[in-house]
Amino acid sequence: MDAAKTVFARSRNRPEAIETERSDVVDFLFLAGLFEIGWAIGLKYTDGFSKPLPTGLTVASMIVSLTLLGLALKALPVGTAYAVWTGIGTVSTALLGIWLLGEPATAIRLACIALIVCGIMGLKLAA
Repeated sequence: MDAAKTVFARSRNRPEAIETERSDVVDFLFLAGLFEIGWAIGLKYTDGFSKPLPTGLTVASMIVSLTLLGLALKALPVGTAYAVWTGIGTVSTALLGIWLLGEPATAIRLACIALIVCGIMGLKLAA
């Protein structure tokens, strides 16, 4: 269901249509965030875009991520959606960097990651 149908559903007081739309949009946003993780981590493996397979997968992940974000923006406020999208990518990429790439897991770094999560939750609650 697209955003226009949701507006009409609201005017007819059909909450089930609104709920379906919100669920689809949240799914799009979550998947967009997952693909953002893919391209962020993928950049490390492209070796300056000199390796064809990682480069192709990274570019494909970028395209999918931005497409899904665009679909989510049909029905979500841009500030909140963008913050959630980048937050999913930022937090997950930082944690994967620690786990996969041996980046340092200092207390201050982990605390900052926790603050990002709190900020995302705050924006989501305020939307």
